[in-house]
Amino acid sequence: MKTKEIKLFPNLAKSIVQILYAVFSEGKKADKVIEKQFKQNKQWGSRDRATVAEISYEMIRHWRYLWYVNQKDIQLSQKNLFQLIGTYLHWKGEPVPEWLEYQPVIVQSRYNIPTCIAESFSEEFWNLMYEELNKQWEIEAHALNVPAKVILRVNTLKTTKQQLRQLLLQEQIKTTELEDYPYALILENKINIFQNSYFKQGYFEVQDANSQKVAEFCQVLPGMRVIDACAGAGGKTLHLAALMKNKGKIIALDTAEYKLLELKKRMTRAGADNIEIRTIQPNTLKNLKNSADRLLLDVPCSGTGVLKRNPDAKWKINSQFIEENRKKQAFILNHYARLTKIQGKLIYSTCSILPSENELQIEQFLKNHPNFELEEQKTLLPSKTGFDGFFMARLIRKY
Repeated sequence: MKTKEIKLFPNLAKSIVQILYAVFSEGKKADKVIEKQFKQNKQWGSRDRATVAEISYEMIRHWRYLWYVNQKDIQLSQKNLFQLIGTYLHWKGEPVPEWLEYQPVIVQSRYNIPTCIAESFSEEFWNLMYEELNKQWEIEAHALNVPAKVILRVNTLKTTKQQLRQLLLQEQIKTTELEDYPYALILENKINIFQNSYFKQGYFEVQDANSQKVAEFCQVLPGMRVIDACAGAGGKTLHLAALMKNKGKIIALDTAEYKLLELKKRMTRAGADNIEIRTIQPNTLKNLKNSADRLLLDVPCSGTGVLKRNPDAKWKINSQFIEENRKKQAFILNHYARLTKIQGKLIYSTCSILPSENELQIEQFLKNHPNFELEEQKTLLPSKTGFDGFFMARLIRKY
């Protein structure tokens, strides 16, 4: 749905106000709050749902700028939030409904105000990012404010890219191929793709294009023994299974059992038969020592590379959160590396664009572990790819 098609009704505006209040006053996740609104308003059609989601996400994304334009301190009253919706529509050049009783403001050009405000970030977060990335951060900040595209990853255990494109086209669902992304299709239609029959049959997953690069970077082959030690709900695990053609074994580990239960459902749907799920217990690492041809450590991180799809996170990230993640990353690297067998490879990845979580973590690890050698590392930046920001490094264990 394009912005010019927005038709806002009072009941939809009320839901948007409730979403904004829950995100900024109660610290709740935007996607969960929006999903709850959808469940509570089952009478809404696809257009209403799209309107609520689009305006909510965009207002969260540009929160500081919108308040700045209003020339008000942030005060989360219902009246102020309704006015803020009016400011958003006015800024976007949309007609503002009379029932909003909106008092027009002068929308200033974003070029005439501080970049931090124009790109809508808190002072603390902006300074944290600038300290590590310098001028590059201004470029990335702008790129991260562009909403994420919906990307499908073709499940090659069940179909091919061309077959899937044709099957979806028969249902009037158009997709575009991506050069240099062999398993990715961009979804052109704004629809609830999770209700599609081919999704339910496991023909594809929804996964960002750069996220898909991580499994490829692992250089897995059919028959290998692979450990995905931070598997979570298993997006990358399932991609590894497809690349291995269901041959060999993938051991999917995580400390959160509920995430692994989700992976179990997804495995069944995808037809991935070579995955063994294990919740991490006291002896898990000891029993897997020196056993992995490939060890994937897709570690917890700040998520600074995925703000396109998680705009509410930009208001929650602070120095303490980043530091806590750095400590977790160092711990995982130091304690899990021993799962890699000699001549095996360790792959470290994050969805962060901060060097302190990426290159510097690898640099420190190599100083402490001379038996590992860096083979390759790369950073995928939102500004250069148009997709999420990711870092990946591949190390080989020499002895």
